[in-house]
Amino acid sequence: MTTRTASTFSPPVMEARRWLDGIVFPPERPLLNVSQAAPVDPPPDALQQAMAEALRDPACHLYGPVLGNAALRDALAARTSAIYGGRVDGDQFAITAGCNQAFAATIAALTAEGDEILLPTPWYFNHKMWLDMSGVRAVPLSTGDDLLPDPQWAKELITPRTRAIALVTPNNPGGVEYPPALLAAFRDLARDAGIKLIVDETYRDFHAMEGAPHPLLEDEDWHDTVIHLYSFSKSYRLTGHRTGAILGGIDFLSEVEKFLDTVAICPPQLGQRAALWGIENLDSWLAGERAEILKRRRAISDGLPRLAGLGWRLKGVGAYFAYLEHPFEIPSDALAKRLVSQSGILLLPGTMFRPDADPAGAREVRIAFANIDTQEITELYERLANFAP
Repeated sequence: MTTRTASTFSPPVMEARRWLDGIVFPPERPLLNVSQAAPVDPPPDALQQAMAEALRDPACHLYGPVLGNAALRDALAARTSAIYGGRVDGDQFAITAGCNQAFAATIAALTAEGDEILLPTPWYFNHKMWLDMSGVRAVPLSTGDDLLPDPQWAKELITPRTRAIALVTPNNPGGVEYPPALLAAFRDLARDAGIKLIVDETYRDFHAMEGAPHPLLEDEDWHDTVIHLYSFSKSYRLTGHRTGAILGGIDFLSEVEKFLDTVAICPPQLGQRAALWGIENLDSWLAGERAEILKRRRAISDGLPRLAGLGWRLKGVGAYFAYLEHPFEIPSDALAKRLVSQSGILLLPGTMFRPDADPAGAREVRIAFANIDTQEITELYERLANFAP
């Protein structure tokens, strides 16, 4: 008998952390941890103060609406309309306990046992894990050398059991930002096929392009096809408070509500209060956070020639991630473990982001650079350049 959880693999980030067991990193060469895309700094002081004050409100300690507090839903709708154009309303949003729960609730509302979801590869491993545990087949959608999926390739994979195409932009793990025209082409494909297009934009606030990342919400009928996922975790450093969101049609959200009520009853109150305060007060601060991430992104690209001469290749970079092809004969999972002990680097191998049968994963690694500054990026490249398997 195979249980739901036994149908999938162990959490990759937790597996990678176990590689650190028993290893002592000398003071002159401390660990460079580029394995996880989560802010390690606390929220800004003003937000922490607002959260402390929120705790004095008795309502902060009680159940709230299953789909989230109306004030946050309305504020997020206004912000989303301002960013993307078009019109979205608060009742088209559901607030969730993080963006992973947003994806889980979306899949629960769309699929039955044996249905299919198209996932571009390399994929975000938690998406694959949830599909496995839901009895839903993750159909690998190969990407080009630029890590962008092709709508024509996707069209050939759609079957009567296909329920959605799930895209992540800026991409995790690849870092690439999907061009607006590409997203529109996938929207058209999904609409023609009578399926949904799920667009996970967890890292939207760190997009390199100015203005709206895509035109999907300008379409008056966007809700018949598009489901947009978002997270406050990265934007306001609220990872521990689990606050995400789903934007979709009202009929769809009525199905989502059943899942959320059963799993969590309501999203955490403190996280919602913090997210609302952030929307209302932290635009300038968030712009500074974005500028710093873009500065680190430039450092990743500018420093690459040092590694390119040794056979490394940058396949994608953006938001929190750089995705590289390594030059060594050993597979990336073995390489990643050796980098810990020999170079003091903890990163994730491409094997964690692709199907077992896909040989490309053995040549790739993901670097989450958002928690290392430009000086540490230089040090990272120096260590990679000096590594010998």
